[in-house]
Amino acid sequence: MASLAEIASAAPTNAGASARRRFLIARLLSYAALIVAVILVLFPVYWMLATSLKLPRDILRVPSLWPSRFSLANFEKLLADGQFLLSIRNSFIVASTVTVISVIISSFAAYSMVRFRYRFRGVIGRLILFAYLTPGSLLFIPLSIVMAQLKLGNSLQGLILVYLTFSLPLSTWLLQGYFRGVPRELEEQGMIDGLTRFGALLRITLPLSAPGLAAVAIFTFTGAWNELLFALVLTTSESVRTAPLALNYLITSDVLPWGPLMAGAAISSVPLMILYFVAQRFMVAGMTEGSVKG
Repeated sequence: MASLAEIASAAPTNAGASARRRFLIARLLSYAALIVAVILVLFPVYWMLATSLKLPRDILRVPSLWPSRFSLANFEKLLADGQFLLSIRNSFIVASTVTVISVIISSFAAYSMVRFRYRFRGVIGRLILFAYLTPGSLLFIPLSIVMAQLKLGNSLQGLILVYLTFSLPLSTWLLQGYFRGVPRELEEQGMIDGLTRFGALLRITLPLSAPGLAAVAIFTFTGAWNELLFALVLTTSESVRTAPLALNYLITSDVLPWGPLMAGAAISSVPLMILYFVAQRFMVAGMTEGSVKG
């Protein structure tokens, strides 16, 4: 029969083994959940690419996870007249311009609301948030009337101006949180060393808020790139169609050309993938720079 000392010495060992077993089970469950999440996220992308590479006659047959024969017929059909590439160019011009203007203006607006004190600052902040929360479906008719009065209908300039109405409030609201995270003392020290308020913004606040600027640029570019409703209402000419609008016009009546649609979706996703890859590296660099300077 085991002595009391042996039982007491064995108890911590059993407790440690049980804790390690629970930790291992929790880790395995976490990895399983991550794998399931990755599959759910990536499977639609894989299905899009696989469908775009199938022969047209194979798409409507019994669904298969792998093309029986790889073909670029869908891409050739989509790009034959060059119109879709023109739509990609239009989307890039509109989204890039909106992103640059929105980041610049929202940086000044957010900085003024965080660092300066003036009357109705809180009211302005709430109005910005309400402007962002207003559904776009309620605004496309008034905005179309305004664009017609300004003679900017059916133009890329009109789309840029309209997209700024919903990208600026979001950008300003997001950047306020990042600017609040920058210590005010760093700016005051810089101004003691000779910087102006504008110089402190450019050389201290913005570099330390690089991850926030990258996130705002990503959200703004993605929103402008994927927008369909305003483009559908405000543009009529084929020469000013954006990529989502060009994909929408591929659908005629009740005919769904799945091959060209998937090929167009694959081509349209390439600029966003490149942006996310580049911005991810920039965000990591910005975080590292901010931690060193801080």
